[in-house]
Amino acid sequence: MKNAIVGQSGGPTAVINSSLAGVYEAARQRGAEHVYGMLHGIEGFLDDRYIDLNNYFKTSLDIELLKRTPSSFLGSCRYKLPELDDPKAAPVYEKIMKSLEALNIGSFFYIGGNDSMDTINKLALYGEKTGSEIRFIGVPKTIDNDLCVTDHTPGYGSAAKYIGVVMKEIIRDATVYGTNYVTIVEIMGRNAGWLTAASALAKGEDCEGVDMICLPEVPFNVERFVEKVRRLQAKKPSIVIAVSEGVKLEDGRYVCELSDDVHAVDAFGHKALTGTARFLANTVAREIRTKTRSIELSTLQRCAGHLASRTDITEAYQVGGAAVKAASEGHTGEMVALKRISNAPYQCTTELHPISEVANLEKKVPLSWVNEDHTQMRKEFIDYAMPLIQAELTPIYVSGLPHHIYLNEQDLKCSMHKEG
Repeated sequence: MKNAIVGQSGGPTAVINSSLAGVYEAARQRGAEHVYGMLHGIEGFLDDRYIDLNNYFKTSLDIELLKRTPSSFLGSCRYKLPELDDPKAAPVYEKIMKSLEALNIGSFFYIGGNDSMDTINKLALYGEKTGSEIRFIGVPKTIDNDLCVTDHTPGYGSAAKYIGVVMKEIIRDATVYGTNYVTIVEIMGRNAGWLTAASALAKGEDCEGVDMICLPEVPFNVERFVEKVRRLQAKKPSIVIAVSEGVKLEDGRYVCELSDDVHAVDAFGHKALTGTARFLANTVAREIRTKTRSIELSTLQRCAGHLASRTDITEAYQVGGAAVKAASEGHTGEMVALKRISNAPYQCTTELHPISEVANLEKKVPLSWVNEDHTQMRKEFIDYAMPLIQAELTPIYVSGLPHHIYLNEQDLKCSMHKEG
């Protein structure tokens, strides 16, 4: 087997490094002498920034630490490769292919979400066009759970577990004073509400659950929202609401755009979303004359390695290994997907899909899984999500804190291709 190279792209997760571990170990077991890691994804690789992972993963403990370390070990990027028909595209792709050939790369793996699959799709098409024998395989990850063809994405289970845990704790805290209080929790999810839906997991025999769930799949009306809050508070003094950062008005504007916050735009044209809960909390306080508070879970949803789901960690590792197997069997331009076989007992396997069925597409929460007034999730969602949050893989603690593996400044200084 020729050498392999792997990169991580887009927003990190609590288990993205487990996929990296899966790729690395499978590639080594299948005979790759060197497994290189792109630093900061394809953007870093274009600047000749990569490392030989053989120098960093020398023992089984290193691999176990990697699987338990959140965020992207190799660093990430949000870099959009030019369209293949762009007159300026040729030099970019020629440089990438030349660098891959110089490293004797036979397999290229990219761990990421929608935008990352766009990268794999373009590279595979260019490779096919130029007759390259390099295999390009996508490895799924995203806490947003919005990739098509796969039952769910590695990263989602751990983020859902974190949200379920934190919402239970927020609900307990919100009830201590017995006075009128509205707590609005902002949860990630640009156009798909899978993460916000996970707040429904908090409900159980020991928790009454959240009082309202607002998904981006349902057009949002501020006045109707305030009226629902008014009716809820007439029945109980303290209520807790989960709202997606990406809820939109009927005219297509994000609710957060009603605030005065500045929203930057990334290379893929995605506007940074923040301030939804704060805007709604201020609106409710003004209209209903009640105390409010807003909470943004923000990046905590994707970096809480101490609350990672063991199921999620295991599946993240498996899709990494499955990607290497696919490449070794001659596949290219495809993504590994998870296929659910059963819920009880929970069983899941992997399969391959053409990357064209994934890139730049989004999977939304089925509205049939939402109740009639669009405030709660039905049993179908609970049955879908509950298996994904099961079990834990305890961090390796040192001095009372989780121990992680990471690249330090000296590692990064030696990251150019003239590694010393």
